[in-house]
Amino acid sequence: MTAATRTQIRQPAPRRPGGLFRHRDFRLLWTGQTVSAVGSNVTAVALPLVAVAVLDATTFQVAVLTAAAWLPWLLAGLPAGAWVDRVRRRPVMIACDLASAALFLSVPAAALLDLLTVGQLLVVALGAGLARVFFETADQVYLPTLLRPEEVPEGNAKLHATQTASYLVGPGLAGLIAQLAGAVTAVLLDAVSFLVSALCLRGIRAVEPRPGRPDGPSSLGREVADGLRFVVRDPYLRAMTLFGAASNIGLTGYQAVLVVFLVRSAGLPPGLVGLLIGLASVGGIVGASLATRLARRLGSARAMLLAAALTGPPALLIPLAGPGVRVVWLVLGGALVSLGVAVGNVVKGSFRQTYTPHRLLGRVTVSMQLLNYGTIPLAAMFAGVLGTAWGPAGAIRLMTAWLALTPLLLLLGPLRRRRDLPASPP
Repeated sequence: MTAATRTQIRQPAPRRPGGLFRHRDFRLLWTGQTVSAVGSNVTAVALPLVAVAVLDATTFQVAVLTAAAWLPWLLAGLPAGAWVDRVRRRPVMIACDLASAALFLSVPAAALLDLLTVGQLLVVALGAGLARVFFETADQVYLPTLLRPEEVPEGNAKLHATQTASYLVGPGLAGLIAQLAGAVTAVLLDAVSFLVSALCLRGIRAVEPRPGRPDGPSSLGREVADGLRFVVRDPYLRAMTLFGAASNIGLTGYQAVLVVFLVRSAGLPPGLVGLLIGLASVGGIVGASLATRLARRLGSARAMLLAAALTGPPALLIPLAGPGVRVVWLVLGGALVSLGVAVGNVVKGSFRQTYTPHRLLGRVTVSMQLLNYGTIPLAAMFAGVLGTAWGPAGAIRLMTAWLALTPLLLLLGPLRRRRDLPASPP
């Protein structure tokens, strides 16, 4: 009997009454990640604002700050995945939360002592980025151990919905706090959010199974190679990885200089900058809440293609933004792009978690993220160079034009011939 036949005749388990919010341990995981996501998205705006408004950083320095937060995916992603597959994941996630809290607490402490520098901001961004590599990898592997397989898409949708909502709440809150108490105070909120996340994870009662040991002699290098080989040979994961890497170049490229553009070119106050960036993310809330419904109604493969179409061409509206009513183009273009990103992330994440053999999931996740996230620091640096040479507006025009073309990459793989993604590898 084929995997497809088994999928067709397998009867789904009964839906949990009240949904996953009646699941105590998932509720704790969701609460911790929601609070932490809001804090992180406060910092995503507050840290560049600290650099620009407090330390008078250049456009290139602000872009390097973005690059530093993502560079650890290139430096440590692959060994992190192999290591996470060997250990229990919840203690790793708690340790990452505590390390991030300490790093972000150092910013207001240094500012209070009048010792804050751009160099320290770079170290904080790099250290927090390294903690994020281990946390996100462990989180991807941990969720399927907490939920039944048929609950994983719902869990991902709820986590992505609140993550996307934090893109709206976080920047707006960052702008408000920056206006009332200064950008440095906004960074303090992120440190507190990581402590809340650690406490929520600590309260989970479910006993995580100990990861199985590899058959026969093994090494970290060989385990890393197993994960890479699985992604390279699988046509679905390979196509998603290439599309994710290419689209992240465009997304990160324009986002890396967006704050500088809105503050210095458009002359907008910090509070309004945070609000506009938050409003531009509102489509992601809708996308995350609709993702599982779209996948059921259209088919998961077709939903993935629709998400890619929304992620690309609407980005061309963003460079039309400017002073006055022209800020509407930023909100409209950003809302459509964030809607597409949210739908694509829910569909892709759920597919990867249920399709990949669990013993390989950590390594497969970081093998994909190595290229997906590894392009981000390079794109941020490139955008910084373009912003210095052509101005922020010129950099945004080029990066959004690139983003508009990226959906063509998904059409090169097998997704265009299917309604649904497969349940298991051939």
